[in-house]
Amino acid sequence: MPSLIVLNARGANLADKTLTLTGVAANSILFADRPVRAAGHAPTKQLIEEWAEGSDSFAKDPPNATISVLSKDGSTIRDAVVVLTSPKLDGEQLSFAVEVLEGSLDGADGPASVFIDIIGMPLTPLSFAGVARRTAYRGAWYAGAAAAAAPYYRPACGYYPYPPCY
Repeated sequence: MPSLIVLNARGANLADKTLTLTGVAANSILFADRPVRAAGHAPTKQLIEEWAEGSDSFAKDPPNATISVLSKDGSTIRDAVVVLTSPKLDGEQLSFAVEVLEGSLDGADGPASVFIDIIGMPLTPLSFAGVARRTAYRGAWYAGAAAAAAPYYRPACGYYPYPPCY
């Protein structure tokens, strides 16, 4: 089951109820947790295109996210917790309308990561917004499929619990 989406960017600015990511990565990282632990990638453009699709989309039930931004020299980090709505992707710039729940990005001028929490929406700990369910499932499925196929491509020696190769 998907549980987290991570967007990476060269920088982030939080002002006037708008989060702007500059130099956003073309691919987003997707994590799945129990019962199958897996990770994968999905095109950021695809995530944004699917944001409002379906009856249980992020447009109908916006996700919470934490934005973490380092200073350029890496000596400080600033975090903010927000509710993300209305994404707009323009080249390498991604912006969201946000409601700030806590924190500030003041003084942060380095690389940024946005951690989108897709668990617990809307009523139970195991319900997920539609965009994450569709996109993250695809990414996690490919990772899971690769993991399931791995035993067929590993040698019968050299890897625990197999004996050493001679």
